[in-house]
Amino acid sequence: MPRFHYKAVAANGEILEGEMDAPSQTIAIDRIQSAGHLPISAEERSSPFKSTGDSLFATLFPRKRVTFRDIGILTRELATLLHAGLPLDNALRTLEELSDKAPIKSQVQDIHARVQGGAPLSDAMEAQRDVFSHLYLNTIRAGEASGALDIVLARLADYLDRSADLRSSVKSALIYPSILVVVAIISVLALLIFVVPQFVPLFEDVGQALPVLTQIVFGTAEFIRQYWWAVLGIIAAVIWVGHKQLEDPNKRLRWHTWSLRVPLFGELITKLEVARFARTLGTLLINGVPLLTGVSIVREVLTNRTLANVMDEVSASLEQGRSLAEPLMKSGHFPQLAVRLIQVGEETGQLEAMLLKIADVYDNESQTTIKRLLTLLEPVLILGVGAVIAVIIISILIAMLGLNELVI
Repeated sequence: MPRFHYKAVAANGEILEGEMDAPSQTIAIDRIQSAGHLPISAEERSSPFKSTGDSLFATLFPRKRVTFRDIGILTRELATLLHAGLPLDNALRTLEELSDKAPIKSQVQDIHARVQGGAPLSDAMEAQRDVFSHLYLNTIRAGEASGALDIVLARLADYLDRSADLRSSVKSALIYPSILVVVAIISVLALLIFVVPQFVPLFEDVGQALPVLTQIVFGTAEFIRQYWWAVLGIIAAVIWVGHKQLEDPNKRLRWHTWSLRVPLFGELITKLEVARFARTLGTLLINGVPLLTGVSIVREVLTNRTLANVMDEVSASLEQGRSLAEPLMKSGHFPQLAVRLIQVGEETGQLEAMLLKIADVYDNESQTTIKRLLTLLEPVLILGVGAVIAVIIISILIAMLGLNELVI
């Protein structure tokens, strides 16, 4: 049976922390509530060996920055404490006591000190803009203005969890292809550096001109062996030049526009960005942020500059009293389904709910597109490596056949 490590607040305000066996996280939380305590978190413990390894790793290599996932957990815990009726000052003090990670503890202590000095929560968090985004701060301000900070924080935690899950799924999907590419490069380099040079002396003693393909392979192997530092320098120079090119706003815009047109990859980028656009704007609107302000925040959230620039046209349209969907349709970059659903949301007065539904749809479609890309990418990589290795082997075999004919 799984074992869960839990944190809770007793009825008298005392912080409780311990472990229990339970079939699931839901049952563990129910048991904490049945005992008259307020559950804050209940996380499943791994095996003793893994827990010891994780603790040792955390001790040897402590994290020095706050992660996206950490912010989501902190937001969820603060929402839970405020919903239970604790004043903000007491809730922050409780988070200080509960936090077992130095970066998080330091952030909460700084926020708590500013709140005790009379600053609103949003202003206290704004002093740490490297941790809390523009979207996060504006959502908190909307919650403070509406007097429903606990509800807004809970919705914000949901948003952060979904965003973190999407990031995690994309990163996980790229792990296998990345490993495959690295193994492929190492395999080809091993052949060129260690195997091919073993055959060179055999053909040099013959004194006969080698086939062109063999000369190319032998020349490539020799160049890599002698000038590997130049190869690394060229790769580093290409990366540096590419980075510098993308620092130019105009060139970065052209690159982002071109990336949207690449088959399959462009479709994936569009779906990921539409999901981010819809979830961000929907979350802001449902928490009371004005539409025009929400659009300006979304512009900073989108990573593709071509799609982000469309938000300027959307802002101009809204300022003139027109709809949100019209400039999205004119841009030609947003899927028609998403635009039609936004039109329906505007007409029915349910834009916030419709945006969140669009986000769910395109989150799922993004997962499907990623799986389809991986299904295509894996055989392409394998065939590509096989083709390179086949060329190397064939070049040696051709030369050996020529050598045999000379001997005969």
